Amino acid sequence: MVKKRKKKQTRQRNQKIIKKMTFKEVLKKYPEVTGVFFKHGMACVGCPLAQQETIEQGTLAHGLDVEKFIEELNKKVKNEKK
Repeated sequence: MVKKRKKKQTRQRNQKIIKKMTFKEVLKKYPEVTGVFFKHGMACVGCPLAQQETIEQGTLAHGLDVEKFIEELNKKVKNEKK
């Protein structure tokens, strides 16, 4: 069990965006990911109430897999940095 926890923590450290970040934090730091939100029907990125919502809360509300969504966001950030 300890090994799984360490693996998960290592994976999260390698990511720029994590599920506990708010929409506001992510979009301020990485505006290039806006299209990923729209692609998945998350047009609420401009909503003042959603700005305080975490990525995890938003993906669950939209019926998305949070881990896959985070992976896609981080892939977009990584590709933009190249």
